[in-house]
Amino acid sequence: MPAEPTNPPQWRPLFNGRDLSGWVNVNTDPDTWSVRDGLLVCKGTPIGVMRSDRQYENFLLHIEWRHMELGGNSGVFAWSDARPGEKNRLPSGVEVQMLEHDWVNQHIRDGVKPPLAYVHGELFGVGGVETVPDTPRGTRSRSIENRTKARGQWNVYDVVAVDGVIKLSVNGKFVNGVAKATQKKGYLCLESEGAEIHFRNIQILELPPGVTTPDQIAPVID
Repeated sequence: MPAEPTNPPQWRPLFNGRDLSGWVNVNTDPDTWSVRDGLLVCKGTPIGVMRSDRQYENFLLHIEWRHMELGGNSGVFAWSDARPGEKNRLPSGVEVQMLEHDWVNQHIRDGVKPPLAYVHGELFGVGGVETVPDTPRGTRSRSIENRTKARGQWNVYDVVAVDGVIKLSVNGKFVNGVAKATQKKGYLCLESEGAEIHFRNIQILELPPGVTTPDQIAPVID
């Protein structure tokens, strides 16, 4: 017997350009996140996150972002528990980092400037989530090519998240990845971390689930 046809996965927006439908403020102020001229605007204070209204396991994520301040810091968390830590106010998950180029100049310690690759899309587990980096910088994975654009310019991230593996394309080329994430299903979180950042064209395409054990799933928030 021939297999029954099924509907292929479809892209759908996670931001409608009008309001914050589909997102839940976790631990930031009511005005930290807003919509302006069709853009999702984060003012950057206080430090914290906004989460998706449901969990995701295997997916493709398209997200466009631009920093509006020199040295701006933000990111998107995949497979997150959306439960902020008491000290750093940020949740667990795999962070896909979004930094403005001047960040390395603003964080010189003991005369040592962080490597330039630091601001071009690092990936790493946070809040107890562990990963195996493709291109190790300690426990983090650094992009093998510097491709992000500086303040005021739009960047495009395409994220492939499947079965504990994340691959990151920066402005049209895959340059980074991690594997064997110890948490493989959870919320998406957008990060507020000190500087204004804009987002647009956030879309997701959900893929079939994998063999994911209960201890690899973030607790569901009622």
